[in-house]
Amino acid sequence: MMLPGFPDAMPVEGFFGGFMIGLAATLMLLGSGRIVGISGLVARATMQSRSGVSLPVAWLFVGGLLLGAILVNSFIGPIQTRFPSSTALLIAGGLIVGLGVRMGSGCTSGHGVCGMSRLSPRSLIATATFITSGMATVAIANQLGWGW
Repeated sequence: MMLPGFPDAMPVEGFFGGFMIGLAATLMLLGSGRIVGISGLVARATMQSRSGVSLPVAWLFVGGLLLGAILVNSFIGPIQTRFPSSTALLIAGGLIVGLGVRMGSGCTSGHGVCGMSRLSPRSLIATATFITSGMATVAIANQLGWGW
């Protein structure tokens, strides 16, 4: 199915992906009483944090993310991605995102998926900030000729 103006859009796959994200968030909340915040789970799994879910649960969740990527690659094949050609730009972007996650007390999964569904004012502001910053970054990168 092709959407007008979005030739690369995959709405059916996006629907099922969103459903699976929602299911994972629901199961985590029901099973542990905790929300799914990927940055917090990774911090817990790598022992950079002592709070949150138990260490085995964090390892299982992060392992499930890795296993999911391996399964997609095995059954569907590699997913075509578009990255900037500069390794330095990728590293700088990763560091800036990591800093933002720590400063914002969470990432898009914690704020955007779980916080928004709970109508958390802090998450509403954080998600609006993520989206606005992303749009501004793309606009600036395109103006500087860094678009891809």
